[in-house]
Amino acid sequence: MAVFTWLKRRLVVVAGLLTLAYLLLPNIVVTVFSFNKPKGRFNYEWQHFSTDAWKDPCGVADMCGSLGLSLQIALWATIGATALGTMIAFALVRYRFRARGAVNSLIFLPMAMPEVVMAASLLTLFLNMGAQLGFWTILIAHIMFCLSFVVTAVKARVMSMDPRLEEAARDLYAGPVQTFWRVTLPIAAPGIAAGALLSFALSFDDFIITNFNAGSTVTFPMFVWGSAQRGTPVQINVIGTAMFLIAVLFVLVSMLVTHRRGQQKA
Repeated sequence: MAVFTWLKRRLVVVAGLLTLAYLLLPNIVVTVFSFNKPKGRFNYEWQHFSTDAWKDPCGVADMCGSLGLSLQIALWATIGATALGTMIAFALVRYRFRARGAVNSLIFLPMAMPEVVMAASLLTLFLNMGAQLGFWTILIAHIMFCLSFVVTAVKARVMSMDPRLEEAARDLYAGPVQTFWRVTLPIAAPGIAAGALLSFALSFDDFIITNFNAGSTVTFPMFVWGSAQRGTPVQINVIGTAMFLIAVLFVLVSMLVTHRRGQQKA
């Protein structure tokens, strides 16, 4: 009886922990199999513990090249989508213009549209324009589908901003540029950062849109897909584990910085 009472009081916490464990289970499997030494081409069954893949993560031909290309595309797509998305978000919130409602609706279309439809549409556009499929078509496509996520994240932050703070800055003789850099941008920064991080993750991870518009260019998700047809090298698990650990480290550092700022303000 005491156990049921304890579970009833902590049902939300227990459900949240179970959900988190379920979400992290694939990452744990990837991490464990990054230390595996398979006998055949496929890394699907545990054989022997080994750190060989960690000692030589670029041991598979062209894998690190495709990884570097994906990181480069994700970085430039994040910069482009964040810059354009931030300006669009401020324009939609702060200004009134014709077709504002239609633009608001169109922003959500790439988020609601199936990726294969958007991929085929972009491919048709590039072919009609006579564009050479490759790095630049992938980058343009990634900026286009990341743009909606940035606008949504930044727009939510801008809508929650108190306009009286900017009015107070102007009352204290701050110019428009100074008000933006000292007041508006720091307040909107969390939304901009969230949109940028989301853009980077979506761009780096994308396969469908990239596969349609890549031509002969091979990104890391395409390399993983191609390797799965012939055999799965352990180095893929190593790269996946490293990316996961970097993301966790980034979150922990952000939480630590936020906690310290809160203590300083208190």
